[in-house]
Amino acid sequence: MRPILKSNKLDDVCYEIRGPALEKSRQMEEEGHKIIKLNIGNLAVFGFDPPDEIVQDMILNMHGAAGYTDSKGMFAPRKAVMHYTQGKRIGGVTIDDIYLGNGASELIVMAMNGLLNTGDEVLVPAPDYPLWTAAVSLSGGNPVHYICDEQAGWYPDIDDMRRKITSNTKAIVVINPNNPTGALYPREILLEIIELARQHQLIILADEIYDKVLYDGEQHDSIASLADDVLFITLNGLSKNYRSCGYRAGWMVVSGEKRHARDYIDGLNMLASMRLCANAPGQFAIQTALGGYQSINDLVGPGGRLLRQRDMAHKLLTDIPGVTCVKPKAALYMFPRLDPAMYPIADDQQFAYDLLAEEKVLVVQGTGFNWIAPDHFRLVFLPNSDDLTDACGRIARFLDGYRRRHGRG
Repeated sequence: MRPILKSNKLDDVCYEIRGPALEKSRQMEEEGHKIIKLNIGNLAVFGFDPPDEIVQDMILNMHGAAGYTDSKGMFAPRKAVMHYTQGKRIGGVTIDDIYLGNGASELIVMAMNGLLNTGDEVLVPAPDYPLWTAAVSLSGGNPVHYICDEQAGWYPDIDDMRRKITSNTKAIVVINPNNPTGALYPREILLEIIELARQHQLIILADEIYDKVLYDGEQHDSIASLADDVLFITLNGLSKNYRSCGYRAGWMVVSGEKRHARDYIDGLNMLASMRLCANAPGQFAIQTALGGYQSINDLVGPGGRLLRQRDMAHKLLTDIPGVTCVKPKAALYMFPRLDPAMYPIADDQQFAYDLLAEEKVLVVQGTGFNWIAPDHFRLVFLPNSDDLTDACGRIARFLDGYRRRHGRG
């Protein structure tokens, strides 16, 4: 029979966070091995529960969650998001500018589907959260990666961004706070990005899903709060700040220069209507989450579990010979660098496979985040202290053996 092939639209699409290494780990688990999974920021499995008031409100409202809602979402949670944008000082946002989605992920794909024609280009950071690159490709566009500079705290290289703008460029993606590096961009960097968008009439798509997961007293500036003459699409949700990954409750806010974007906005409205609506139970969680006690502050503040585990993971990793890591200011991840002089890695996916096979630790290789060289990997620092110490100890043991096998011990 004629083979049934996947669409060629998927040729350049990958998502290594749940890629081949995860499949290998599942096989190993079926064989009886216990795997320490540091590949994904799934907070619930590490004991980070959502606030009780969110859970209770969803339960109480479940009887009203069986029908379709408005295609953009229910009024009350959208009003809560509007108030949230006002607190972030994003101007001119109305109820009609807010779209609720099945997590920010659905809305990222929607934003790209509504925007791109074949051959259009979007500037995406390297390293990036790989869904952005995949969404551009799946929508017929070409992702063009601008470098974030590790030597400068993983801030975007504005000159590199400028060099890569062409007549085909439609938008700039800004992931702030950043996944996978944990970088938090200062206002002056954000203003430089806005100026590029202004000069070249580009849209700014801002992924701000970690805007409350901040350490050491850091503050987050929403890039859309810094100008009103550029079109901004800001994406956020409950997954990380409120430990509610599985509820799939996210939102997208259109702000700034909307007058010249009516046709694009019509396209977003059409796409929102085609999916009928976001899941209603998740929508019921939004108003309670945004208006309730912000328990994330207890986790990231002095003595908080996330802060303690960030500090522990950073020390354990950087104590390993040849391993350096910019200490994250935000988010849930480490993106350490392996000195190529000590770790001559040619294929970092194979490196991740070997670590999994030998030490039963699952991480994601750096090229899975569209990084340019096989010299980084990402891990989450969510396991409890004992498991985190065990995992980093296994990584250290593997790297010691790697150095010895390659004569770099």
